Amino acid sequence: MNAKNENNDIVSMNFEQALKELEGIVGNLEQGDVPLEESIRIYERGEALKKHCENLLKGAESKVEKIRFNRDGAAEGVEPLDSK
Repeated sequence: MNAKNENNDIVSMNFEQALKELEGIVGNLEQGDVPLEESIRIYERGEALKKHCENLLKGAESKVEKIRFNRDGAAEGVEPLDSK
C-alpha cells in the first residue's frame, strides 16, 4: 500500500483529530527510537496531516466575520475578516 492510500482517512478528520495525531507523530519522531522505514512513513503521514490542518484553518478563516460598529458604538453589520 502506498502513502497516498494510507492517508485517505485524513480527509474525513476534523481539525482536532488531525492535530492530535500530528502531535503524536512529532512525539514519536522526537524520541528517535522509531526504525528508519517507519520514521519515513509516519513523517509522510505527518506532512499530509499538516496540510489538512492548514486547509481546515484557511476554510475557517474565510468564514470568520467581524462586526462593524457605527459612531454610536452600535453594531451595524458584519464584514469579512481581513486576511493578513
